[in-house]
Formats: sequence, structure tokens, C-alpha cells
Amino acid sequence: MTRHITITLEKRGVSCRAALLDAEAPRTCAAVWDALPQGSSAYHAKYARNEVYTLVPPFADPAIGLENPTITPIPGDVVYFGFEAWQIGNPAYGYDEGSEAHSDQGATDLAIFYGRNNLLINGDAGWVPGNVFATIVEGLPEMAEAAQDLWLRGVEGETLTFTRDE
Repeated sequence: MTRHITITLEKRGVSCRAALLDAEAPRTCAAVWDALPQGSSAYHAKYARNEVYTLVPPFADPAIGLENPTITPIPGDVVYFGFEAWQIGNPAYGYDEGSEAHSDQGATDLAIFYGRNNLLINGDAGWVPGNVFATIVEGLPEMAEAAQDLWLRGVEGETLTFTRDE
């Protein structure tokens, strides 16, 4: 039976439902599922294009590594990234001082992609592959509209949460 998660932009009151890809990314799905609920400040990507994400403390032990990786996510992809502190804490990225981006343990990035033509490359680090662990099956148009609003009007005060849909 397929497991599902709900992903919500809390301030905007918009949610979508995603099916876990247990067959394609079993380690990632297990780690994420076991760690839910998760959520924190929402961010809109600068480099990847049509991406909204949150940074939370690392929860995978041992580290997952690459599994069902991509550098070209498509609309509806839900992607896991595990970052070491040196990979994400660059002051030029503009994260608030208290953000998980500045943690000594690094950060887990949970992201959704809502539009086409995404490319996971960072000018400082090069290619940034992530693990596709779920696909949005309900609510993508509404989430895309809310994500575009984040881009146009800002992310301040917005929270992105991931919860089990049981």
C-alpha cells in the first residue's frame, strides 16, 4: 500500500498530498517517514528555479547517500538533500543567523518542485543532486500558485511542513 504525506505552506493555508516512492528510494522514504512531522521556515530557491524548501536538523543516521538522485527535478517532485555544515552555511546565501543553515551538524533540506526547467546547480558548489522520494499527487496547481506568491511577495513568516497522511 502506498504511503502518503501532506505538505503545507502554513501561513498561506495551502496543502498538497504526495505519494512516497518506496520502491525507488526505500532508505530515503524510511528516514523521512520515521522523522515526521518536520517543518520550519520556508524558502524559495535562488538557483534551482521553481523550488520551495525548508531546512531542518539532520535526522538520517546513518547518512542516506544518493538514492533515486536527480539534478533536473520535474513539477511534483519531492526531494531530500543532506547537507554538511560547510556546504550550506555560506553567509552569501542569506539565511538568518538562527537558521538550521548555520548549524554545526549541517541540515536536511526537504523540497518541493512546482514548475518546469529546474536545474540543481549552485554557483559556489556545482551540481547538487537530491533524492526524489515522493511525487505530488493532489494539490500541485494550488501549491504552485502559493509558491509563486512566495517568490513575488516574500517568504517572511511562512512555514513549510511535512506530515504523515495516515
